[in-house]
Amino acid sequence: MSIAAKLPSILIANRGEIACRVIRTARRLGLRTIAVYSDADAQALFVEMADEAYRIGPAPARESYLDAQKILAAAKQAGAACIHPGYGFLSENVEFAEACAAAGIVFVGPPASAISAMGLKDAAKALVEKAGVPVVPGYHGAEQGVDFLRQEAERIGYPVLIKAVAGGGGKGMKKVDRPEDFADALSSAQREGKNAFGDARVLVEKYVLSPRHVEIQVFGDSHGNVVHLYERDCSLQRRHQKVIEEAPAPGMTPEVRAAMGKAATEAAKAVGYVGAGTVEFIADGRDGLRADRFYFMEMNTRLQVEHPVTEAITGLDLVELQLKVAAGEPLGFTQDDVRAEGHAVEARLYAEDPEKGFLPSTGKLWALQFPQSEDIRIDSGVEAGDSVTPFYDPMIAKVIAHGRTRDEALDHLAFALGETIVAGPRTNLAFLKKLAEAEGFRKGPFDTGFIERNIEALGAEPQPLDAAAVAAAALQLEEERQVALLDLAIERTGDEAKSPWLDADAFSIMPRPALGLPLLVDGERIEARIEWNGDAARVSLPGHPLDEGEHEVTLARAEAGTYLALHRGRQTSVALFDPFSVDLDAVAGAGGVIKAPMHGKLIALFVAAGEAVVKGQRLAIVEAMKMEHVLTAPRDGTVTELGAEPGAQVAEGAKVVVLGE
Repeated sequence: MSIAAKLPSILIANRGEIACRVIRTARRLGLRTIAVYSDADAQALFVEMADEAYRIGPAPARESYLDAQKILAAAKQAGAACIHPGYGFLSENVEFAEACAAAGIVFVGPPASAISAMGLKDAAKALVEKAGVPVVPGYHGAEQGVDFLRQEAERIGYPVLIKAVAGGGGKGMKKVDRPEDFADALSSAQREGKNAFGDARVLVEKYVLSPRHVEIQVFGDSHGNVVHLYERDCSLQRRHQKVIEEAPAPGMTPEVRAAMGKAATEAAKAVGYVGAGTVEFIADGRDGLRADRFYFMEMNTRLQVEHPVTEAITGLDLVELQLKVAAGEPLGFTQDDVRAEGHAVEARLYAEDPEKGFLPSTGKLWALQFPQSEDIRIDSGVEAGDSVTPFYDPMIAKVIAHGRTRDEALDHLAFALGETIVAGPRTNLAFLKKLAEAEGFRKGPFDTGFIERNIEALGAEPQPLDAAAVAAAALQLEEERQVALLDLAIERTGDEAKSPWLDADAFSIMPRPALGLPLLVDGERIEARIEWNGDAARVSLPGHPLDEGEHEVTLARAEAGTYLALHRGRQTSVALFDPFSVDLDAVAGAGGVIKAPMHGKLIALFVAAGEAVVKGQRLAIVEAMKMEHVLTAPRDGTVTELGAEPGAQVAEGAKVVVLGE
């Protein structure tokens, strides 16, 4: 009997690219697909792709995608046979898995008992430690007092990691190097854990030197079979969030793979695991990967974001396997049948600005285009015209490349990133391309600190003005200005004969005079100078040298009068300067107006009107896309105005605190 005969319909309790990913496989297998969506996602791609779609609430996740009762109500209304939770949201929620079973709906994931056993980092570590699996030294107990945890950190020895027990994806995780920073880091980790996972509890661990993050993909069925599908290396991270993942792990030996694979499958068997899961290990990489230097970190009881690299080397569809197992069928293969071919690499394309500390970026996607190649796979949940909102994860797409060798896979990835076009929100596109090409990453050795050590070389800091991008946009704006002037002249005179003085092709009786063109470039006033030699135009930007030669610049039209100039993965906003659009409030308070760096929620305010502050003092915290961002005082001063109250949503650029002298 086919999977569709046993599970004729599937509701995806998620959004974005993972919802699209599940829908594609489910439709190929003949299942009726059902989406649920928040108000922010009413026009989203996954809603359009599904056979049916049901509204479950407003934009905030706690009122929609985290509301189990609303999702179950939609499933009952649609007559869904099973629910796929994707990853994040309710994917590792024990109560949700139990509620699905109670409602007679198949949960496409492990049994609730396995989620419970492995879902909390502290309990999972205790379980595997009893089974003889090595764990990182630390405190995994129930006591959560700040003084007690600070003492435990002193006992363990700095640096330490504070980690939300229910955490994942870097949320609720803070590295602490000094005792005096412990309390603030703990408070932040607890808030992030509470907001993202509904659980503020943490554990404290020793920070492993030269850490490599290697995880094993496991799969179990309800017939007692458990296998592993090789490993993935996820060591290229920033703030404990994965940036590039690959399979197999560089430097992996048969001995270490066998040891890790055995530990992972035994851990899965110990909890009666069924479905897709990932056992994550931290390895001391100072002397390469060794069988006696890896430690259990956690088990993710769900499908992982980076699962496509495993699919690329094994040829398996992990979502199809999930549905097969959920339908009660055996895996149909043994460990000896699993083979890996070639190498695969995945890069996470995010709406964030590397030049501003990777702050999340929001807005409309005016252009979005990916290369087409048999060596490249794109998993995305958005298309041109959609918007990236502040409510959810800022991922635009996953770019996956496969090759016969690691170098070939990285070459394919770098090419794909170079051919990708994204206009609208700022992205990490240029950063990812440099990372894929970085000699230190390609040649090794590398660890989880690689990005932080090479942040300058990777371009993740303020960059000089992209003169080539501005020049291309300036020429386009001037051409449009000439056409507009010509249209105006025709309108006023009624004479359609072209004036040689306004001719856009630069023909005139006299030599065309040089032109000064006032521009607004990324919010900064800049004067461009355009000179003509016959039909050829040359743009210069005083104070910003322009390299001669060919520059491949792509122009995407945004709102009226603005072009987004894309050059080598960077984006520059260029518009004609309008003196009547100057932000007088910003000018008046220059240097003293602390603004929200992105759309988000003001979750904490540490100062009051009239209070004196010093440079670097914490003023407020804005939460966006599940992460906290601290606003600090740019100088000494006195708080003269508070622009918002804690709990309020703030727009990008909104005043939060104003400092006087």
